[in-house]
Amino acid sequence: MNLLAILVGTLVAGIGSVWLAAWLSFGVFSRYTQHMLSLAAGALLATAFLHLLPEAFESGVAPQALFLTLLLGLVFFFLLDKAELWHHGHEHHHGLDNHDHHAHHHAHGDRFPGHWAVLAGDSVHCFGDGILIASAFMADLQLGVIASLAVLAHEVPHHMGDLVVLRQGSSNRRAAVVKVSMAGAITALGGAVGFVLVDALKGGLPYFLVVASSSFIYVALADLIPQLQKRLSAKETLAQIIWLVGGMAMVMLVSGFAAQHH
Repeated sequence: MNLLAILVGTLVAGIGSVWLAAWLSFGVFSRYTQHMLSLAAGALLATAFLHLLPEAFESGVAPQALFLTLLLGLVFFFLLDKAELWHHGHEHHHGLDNHDHHAHHHAHGDRFPGHWAVLAGDSVHCFGDGILIASAFMADLQLGVIASLAVLAHEVPHHMGDLVVLRQGSSNRRAAVVKVSMAGAITALGGAVGFVLVDALKGGLPYFLVVASSSFIYVALADLIPQLQKRLSAKETLAQIIWLVGGMAMVMLVSGFAAQHH
C-alpha cells in the first residue's frame, strides 16, 4: 500500500507539475514569452536560494562540504555547456567557408545552450523530491499526500522556467513538454528508491539539493539574465523587474505554504 501511494504521489507531483506549468506557459501566458524569461530567472533563483539551499543547510551537513558541492556543480554545468557548444559547432560548422560559417552562425545564433543543464538539474531535483515524498508517506499517509501536493505546487514555477529555456533552443513545444515530463518522472524513481533505501539515502539528500541548486543558479545567471541585459525603455525595464520579482514572489509564497504544512 505504501509503495503504491508513493508511486501515485510522486507521479502526480512530478508529471502533474510539468503539465500545469505547460498550460500556464503555453496557454494563459503564451503571448508574454520575453516576460517569461524574467519570470523564469526569478523563479529559478528563488527556488535555489530560498528553498533548496536552506533545506540542504538545515540538514546539519558541514557548510564547507555543501559549498564545495555547489562550486563543483557550477563548474560541472559550465563544462557541460562548453561540451554541448563544442559538439554543436563541430557538427554544424565543419567544412563551411567563412561566408557560409557566418550565415550558419547567424541562423543558429538564437540557440539556447542551457537546456541540458536544466534537464540534468531537474532530474536530480526530482529524484530528491521523490525521496522526500517517500519519507513522508513512510511516516504517515496524510503527510505523504500533503508533501506530494506541496512538491507539485513548488515545482510549477521553476518548470515554467525550464519550459521557457527549452523553447529558446527549439520551436517544438511538444518536445519541450516531453523532455521536462521525463525529468519529472524521475520523481517516481526517487520515490521507489526511497521506499527501499529511505534511511540510507537521507544522508545524501542535502547533496542532491545542492547539485540541483547549482543547475538552477547556472541557468539563471549564465543563460537567462544575459538575455535580459538589453538597452530598453524605462517602461520595458520596469516590466522586466516586475516579472523577475514576480517569479521570486511566486516561489516564496508556495514555499511558505509548503513549510506551514510540512
